[in-house]
Amino acid sequence: MKIDELDRVALACALPEFDLCPGDLGTVVHVYPSGKLYEVEFVSLDGRTIAVETLGIDQIRTVQANEVAAARAFG
Repeated sequence: MKIDELDRVALACALPEFDLCPGDLGTVVHVYPSGKLYEVEFVSLDGRTIAVETLGIDQIRTVQANEVAAARAFG
């Protein structure tokens, strides 16, 4: 799976320190040269940045056109 900058990704694991759950959506803002680490930004629906984290390929997954986004309360 190739992931590029500005790709939308889903979290594959919980990040409890940021109240993020598997399936939460983020945007890749940087791909490190190794291609194995990604800087991912997670934002609320009003555009506030919740977290920007460096994540490994095992912590995120690409999203597919046949998936549905959902909303949940944060914080």
